[in-house]
Amino acid sequence: MNQEAESGLKILIADDSNSDRILLKAIVQNQGHQPLLAADGLEAVALFQQEKPDIILLDALMPNMDGFDTARFVKANSGDDFVPIIFLTSLNEADSLARCLEAGGDDFLTKPYNSVILKAKINAFWRMLKMHVTLQAQRDQIAENNMRLINEQEVAKRTFDKIAHEGALHLSNIQYQMSPLAVFNGDVLLAALRPNGNLCVLLGDFTGHGLAAAIGAMPLSQTFYSMVAKGFTVKDVVYELNLKLKDILPVGVFCCATMIDVDFSGKSLEIWCGGMPENYFYEAETGQKKAIASQHLALGILSAEKFKATTHIQMMQNGDRFFMWSDGIIEAENAAGEMYGESRLEQVFIDNGDAVDLFADVNTSVANFIGATEPSDDISIAEIMMVDHIEKHDSPHKAVKNAAMAAMDWCYSYEIRPQTIRNSDPMPILQKVLMDIPGLRPRSGELFTVLSELYANALEHGVLKLDSSMKKTPQGFTDFYQQRAVRLEELNEGFIRFDLDYRGDDQQGELLMRVTDSGDGFDFASHRQKSSDKNCYSGRGLHLISSICKSVSYIGVGNQVEVVFDWHNVPNEDVN
Repeated sequence: MNQEAESGLKILIADDSNSDRILLKAIVQNQGHQPLLAADGLEAVALFQQEKPDIILLDALMPNMDGFDTARFVKANSGDDFVPIIFLTSLNEADSLARCLEAGGDDFLTKPYNSVILKAKINAFWRMLKMHVTLQAQRDQIAENNMRLINEQEVAKRTFDKIAHEGALHLSNIQYQMSPLAVFNGDVLLAALRPNGNLCVLLGDFTGHGLAAAIGAMPLSQTFYSMVAKGFTVKDVVYELNLKLKDILPVGVFCCATMIDVDFSGKSLEIWCGGMPENYFYEAETGQKKAIASQHLALGILSAEKFKATTHIQMMQNGDRFFMWSDGIIEAENAAGEMYGESRLEQVFIDNGDAVDLFADVNTSVANFIGATEPSDDISIAEIMMVDHIEKHDSPHKAVKNAAMAAMDWCYSYEIRPQTIRNSDPMPILQKVLMDIPGLRPRSGELFTVLSELYANALEHGVLKLDSSMKKTPQGFTDFYQQRAVRLEELNEGFIRFDLDYRGDDQQGELLMRVTDSGDGFDFASHRQKSSDKNCYSGRGLHLISSICKSVSYIGVGNQVEVVFDWHNVPNEDVN
């Protein structure tokens, strides 16, 4: 579009009537604009591509290419630009005029032409064009500013992660899940070993979300790691944290927190909780739970004189578990606006039959309740289990290394059935199992790809019995996923089972993944041949898996696939 009013507009006039073209040309020129003339739709399209007109006056009925097809071409090829089309027509029936608008027209002018009306219409669209250009510039500026902000947050996040590192969260007796709303979030989970071998864990929940909420996590993390490494007790640490946060945080910003000290030799748990939901202590032998309520205000509210650092002591036995979570779980909402609430959380513990599954059961229950609804708060949960001991006087770095070395040879089986298949995604749980192994963490992307493809094939072609050949065309691709949604909703039988067999350390190893489904199997020899066609929408999963894994093989009738994923010379991960 021409930016200055004095320069006028480029106006394309497309009409098969020579007399009408001459008339419209004179009107447009008299108004100070530059006319471009075309005798039919083909000429109009060529001029549109070459001259980039600001407004188009378009006859509806023309030879070679009529105005309707011309309008559709212009709208489809204008990109982000707004090119108004005023249809020139002798048609006066409502259906005919509506057809002009449906084809992409923005207005119409009926014959005989009135120069005053045409001038008014051109001026109106001129104002719209200038507004459109302004809005585009503002949009681009907003997008640029947003991208700059995201980049700045990513840089800050990398710095933050080095400060608030995961410490001893790799230990085998800890399970955790954190689901932030943004790059930064208000929830923070820290774990470290004291010099006497006790394990300290802190789950904090700052008010608010995003960068503003995460700022306080930096001094919180630094203070926690520094004091725990020096042997300070829970009481000492929370007292200092409250003092520091009270000093630096603005009014109205604080940190709800639970901090524990796990004494492996004395089989006891020391707990300080301020402003968090009830924590649960779970006794493995009896299956009984005990709610441990918060006894204090959040960190950063009270002055040093009024702050209380009294703790609660809970005796534990091997296998007993302590659960802590942020209020994001209790306040999680479904599509109907209902909160998950404490009663549903308590019911998970009542229904559970095996302590080993509790952590996964809680996460699955919350995920199923939320469904496709976007969470309104950061959701974090941690489980700490009592074990025999962690080697005393080990630093966090050495403790993580020993925990990884201890998990050199294991197998894991996980079977999901219809209700779970319909309502949840097993990938987070499987990823969590594998990411507990330091040697596998650098390959998380590849592992996620393999697991996702294996699961998709087992679900779609095995359990749901969908035909992959439907995806040979774009329309078939759409039909495939429409059928997938319908069959998934109606699913009431079947299963998918993952069997993982791991041997290795943080330097090298081999992971065997076997996925079995309840389907009838398929002609995998023929399927393998088809999968080599990269231009086809179907059959590409097997090719992708084969490019990542050492081997891929099918067993029996094809309802069981086995892949071997191996790696070598992966360097040790540093824990800062």
